[in-house]
Amino acid sequence: MTRQEWHLVSPFMQRDVAFEDGRGLRTDRWTNRSTGTNLLQPLKHGAPEWNMEFSFVIDGRTTLSSSSPDLQLVSSRHRDDSLTVLLEAQGVTIEVTYTVYDRHPVLRKGLTIHNRRQEPIVLTHLIVESLELCVGHPDEQALFTFYGVQPREMFVSGRVDDPVVYQRNVRTGEGFVAMNEVPGIMKRIDTSWTWQGGIQLMYDTDVFPFERRVAPNETFTTAHVGIAFTQEGTESAPQRVIPAYTSDILHPKGSRFQAPWIYNTWEHFFRDIDHTTIASMIPLAGRMGFDIFTLDDGWQAMMGSNDVRASHFPDGLDDIQRMVEENGMRLGLWFALAVVDAEDPPVREHPEWMCWDGRLQPRQTLTMSGSAPVMCLATPYRDVVTEQIAQAVRMYDLAYVKLDLTTVFNAYGEGPGCFAPGHEHASWAESLIRSYESIHAITASLHAQFPELLIDLTFELWGQKHVIDYGLLASGDLDWLSNVHDLGAAGPRQARTLLYHRSLAIPADTMLIGNLRADIEPIAERFATAIGSAPLLLGDLRQLSPDQVSWYRAKIDWFKDLRREIPIQQSFFPLGAWMHPNAAQWDGYARLSHDGEGMIVLFRNACRDREASVSIPMFGSGRCVLTSVMTGTLLATVPAEDFQQGVTLPLVDDVEIIEVRRTRD
Repeated sequence: MTRQEWHLVSPFMQRDVAFEDGRGLRTDRWTNRSTGTNLLQPLKHGAPEWNMEFSFVIDGRTTLSSSSPDLQLVSSRHRDDSLTVLLEAQGVTIEVTYTVYDRHPVLRKGLTIHNRRQEPIVLTHLIVESLELCVGHPDEQALFTFYGVQPREMFVSGRVDDPVVYQRNVRTGEGFVAMNEVPGIMKRIDTSWTWQGGIQLMYDTDVFPFERRVAPNETFTTAHVGIAFTQEGTESAPQRVIPAYTSDILHPKGSRFQAPWIYNTWEHFFRDIDHTTIASMIPLAGRMGFDIFTLDDGWQAMMGSNDVRASHFPDGLDDIQRMVEENGMRLGLWFALAVVDAEDPPVREHPEWMCWDGRLQPRQTLTMSGSAPVMCLATPYRDVVTEQIAQAVRMYDLAYVKLDLTTVFNAYGEGPGCFAPGHEHASWAESLIRSYESIHAITASLHAQFPELLIDLTFELWGQKHVIDYGLLASGDLDWLSNVHDLGAAGPRQARTLLYHRSLAIPADTMLIGNLRADIEPIAERFATAIGSAPLLLGDLRQLSPDQVSWYRAKIDWFKDLRREIPIQQSFFPLGAWMHPNAAQWDGYARLSHDGEGMIVLFRNACRDREASVSIPMFGSGRCVLTSVMTGTLLATVPAEDFQQGVTLPLVDDVEIIEVRRTRD
């Protein structure tokens, strides 16, 4: 009988994996090395199928799992930081890959499925990880969904807004964060103490079911999943562990990425932009310190084409590009990825590429310029639109592209998927995953051609209001997360709500939150909100006074200097009334390196508090020097360990930005 064992070891964890003939591949033990806890509990209720390394259904009939009795071990490759196990059964080979890290208490896992049969197979009900993990008795557990911050009952099915679930022992603070990198509406995380208990990281099976045809000799690679071990109040606090890991490992450009300052024309101009208006604002944006000047919807003659709107830009965009670059910036442009005008060549020449709705009619979507056809990305249109965008990047030396409007799923109530025959998807269900694959193919091609290009996949394109996840970050660099109408004080608070609720799970530098306007008072609140995520401002810059333009420049320069000197992406701590930012209470956040340097930002709102108690897990010896960025005055010098219990900070003005530096003695 064949039995082989492997031990995946990092400074933080050890996962013991074994293969045995007749029993298959399994994890025997998974230990948190910091605490000695084995998070893999004994099986309950005599259900050995629950602890599975993987599982999927072939052709709707046969389940192939890591415990299938006919599973054979073909080979394995074990290195210090990874293990790859190659298995075979029923004419299919499965490669299971595990990766651990020296700097992150995370194990990441993925599958590659290769069809060796002579005929196609259809994969459904795909589970990448299924283990009975827990950190104590069920009555001691607390579960958090919705990006890991919303308290929930212990048995849930996490879906599109749940790329992360966080489970912890409320008594000891020990826990784990489960991260599902399946894109958009295809993801599902199941947790349940009502039945067996544990966690399954998987593709969806019912609401938006996963279905993927794999041709003979074709390989399908799944999205990865990850498990992080955490401990509240320590250096392994989830607010430190997850931002550092996702920025370092999951962001396409890695932890070196620093989001640029982006100006965008959408609000308050919307589609009413022209050469005169833009030319008058470019010098102002340059003096304020923006890096990218973006023309949103309205520059193009029609969607799906690079022809410029002659009535608004009679001389094209060459002069606009020149002015942008002379003022120290780069140009960005908006594109409708899968929506075109009815007169656009792809519609006229290839109507068979159009997306069909459930009534078997060509799908239409509403845009700011009227109703327009939707093209299916699981067709050669994918290559046409890729080349269209690439041509524009070359033509205008673009630094940033905003890819917008509906593809696989619409944020405004229109049905998902494509029902058209003859496309690369064999069914409506398969069109869902194929569309996400096509988005990835488009962005991968653009990144290969233009490695420094920043690609923004908007919430509308990804399929739901305010959505961002790891599948999106595997394809794009940024996500235009929302359109907050900045018509009053609620604007920045709504933007901060979006930021705070996603800050545990998602790197802050990937979230573009529109539409905060640089010209609406108080401008300090807009600036202080914008530096919590990827900094983005809109508005009519001509309404700013010369003093306000200079104020922005000084503050933007300060932030750029801080960002270059300190890796503030390593943690994110929401503060105060962060779960529900409101007028009656103060809120805020801290973005700090693991050494405890960076910034603390406080918003007084309309509350009467004159001070705020800020508690953050900082570690090590030394003292923290706290300086007001708003006034330039030294506020305090406090021992770093005092932040564990709470440091009282003044709330004198509506907004306070505090630079935090450690003394070197």
